[in-house]
Amino acid sequence: MDDLVVRSRRAITAAGESPAAVVVSGGRIVAVRQYDAEADAGEDVDLGDTALLPGLVDTHVHVNEPGRTEWEGFASATRAAAAGGVTSIVDMPLNSRPPTVDLAALRIKQQAANGQIHVDVGFWGGAVPGNSGRLRELHDAGVFGFKSFLADSGVPEFPPVTPAELAEAMRTVDAQFIVHAEDPDHLHAHAPSRSYADFLASRPPDAERSAIATAIETARRAGARVHILHLSAADSLALIAAARLAGVRVTAETCPHYLTLDSAAVPDGASEFKCCPPIRDAANADRLWAALAEGLITCVVSDHSPCTPELKKPDFAAAWGGIASIQLGLPVMWTAARERGHTLADVADWMARRPADLVGLYAKGRIAVGADADLVAFDPEATFVVDPLKLHHKNPVTPYAGKALAGVVTTTWLRGRPVTGDVPRGRFLIREDT
Repeated sequence: MDDLVVRSRRAITAAGESPAAVVVSGGRIVAVRQYDAEADAGEDVDLGDTALLPGLVDTHVHVNEPGRTEWEGFASATRAAAAGGVTSIVDMPLNSRPPTVDLAALRIKQQAANGQIHVDVGFWGGAVPGNSGRLRELHDAGVFGFKSFLADSGVPEFPPVTPAELAEAMRTVDAQFIVHAEDPDHLHAHAPSRSYADFLASRPPDAERSAIATAIETARRAGARVHILHLSAADSLALIAAARLAGVRVTAETCPHYLTLDSAAVPDGASEFKCCPPIRDAANADRLWAALAEGLITCVVSDHSPCTPELKKPDFAAAWGGIASIQLGLPVMWTAARERGHTLADVADWMARRPADLVGLYAKGRIAVGADADLVAFDPEATFVVDPLKLHHKNPVTPYAGKALAGVVTTTWLRGRPVTGDVPRGRFLIREDT
């Protein structure tokens, strides 16, 4: 007898959207059959017209524990993830203290997370000045690659690297390098201001374009892989396209807020919209959507970067830059995607399969025989209005407050078991060399 069968008339597989029955045994998908196929299972769930999606994979999450657990923590972040249909996350190396820049720090973070996680969790390492000699042991311990900043990270314990330091790190270990690409020489200081326009002017598209050019050239010379984080400036897309044609191993991601929010609509003092690089205008977003549709942008991830409410000061110069959204990414994207003629299969590809493939998690992010039975029941026709107080994020701060969204997650399964938020059943993920 199998453990579970989940049936849906709108199952999302590699073939697209179609009726199917997904058969689960031992936490894995063992068959994908016709919707009405007979099955001998301990539980048979018929979703009808509610869609069945693969669990989303979010490779850009700041959990912040230990050290800044009042901002977020593993228990709250992973509950929020599961409530938003995310079954695997990869945690960023900074904002926690200590940052994940050596093996000892990784073990401290794993110890903090142990017994708290409601979804599966992996970790990025950090490449910072002076730690290139520690990257190999981190890589051997299973981190998915190394993050660097080319500009100030916002926290003193994770300083930026120079291009030479990034090149040294890339030569040290054959790994995925992920880069926050803003050039400090193109960033402008600005006086205290409640105006979003003032903040936007301080971080122009040129800052991204220059830093992305640097990251690409550094990777080209080192023969390394480089992934551009949270791409905001569409002006940089041509650089990425040209580099790929030239054989450079470069990929890029973007985030729901860059695709769906408009700088012209940000109210004065509303620093819940502040992130770096910044949200730009609607025309810029149109170009990002086009690049996503053609595959130039690899995937869509949250860059969930929360903080306490008092750090979101109404002064854009002083406020913490980061957007809390891991629970809302799927409905935010579906609401906007369907208006542009995209399908649920498109959204699942962008937010599940592609990020899983980026980090080599080939048993995640897909409904396929042999994959983990990470599944999401998602009602694409249901609507709701975002109430920050009902989110599982530790702090109720979000730019989506009061927005009407389409799509409701009704059940999330992790390896074939529903995630209730009561009993943590998540596991640690480690990089698998292929």
